[in-house]
Amino acid sequence: MVHAQFDNSARQQLAIAAVEAKTRRDVSWQQIADAAGLSTAFVTAAVLGQHALPQKSAQAVAELLGLDDDAVLLLQTIPTRGSLDGGIPTDPTIYRFYEMLQVYGTTLKALVHEQFGDGIISAINFKLDVKKVADPEGGERAVITLDGKYLPTKPF
Repeated sequence: MVHAQFDNSARQQLAIAAVEAKTRRDVSWQQIADAAGLSTAFVTAAVLGQHALPQKSAQAVAELLGLDDDAVLLLQTIPTRGSLDGGIPTDPTIYRFYEMLQVYGTTLKALVHEQFGDGIISAINFKLDVKKVADPEGGERAVITLDGKYLPTKPF
């Protein structure tokens, strides 16, 4: 049976325990995703409390991290999503994404609506990828791909 959460505190506690276990066992998010058989972005989000994992994936993640049966069950529940408290984020990495949306949010909205019409880009039917690439001018660049299904607004 599918179960949903209405209070995210249990998933937050599990995320803390999972990240501690990840650190103690010195495994990467990629290794956890490989064990789960799903994408790195999806599994990372799930372990951090933003998605439910299928049973086999939840069991594999828990086994790799040394988590108990309660964690396996909790990893399968539909979470109460949203990992940021209200207000402006204070973590510098998260803040930069907030800043990007402050600067480019209206541009993204204008371009999406011009190309697709009235609607939204799904964060449920969605893919996320993060890659590190060399910068021709020296150093490295982060290439982040947000790939969401377009959902048109339907008059009723």
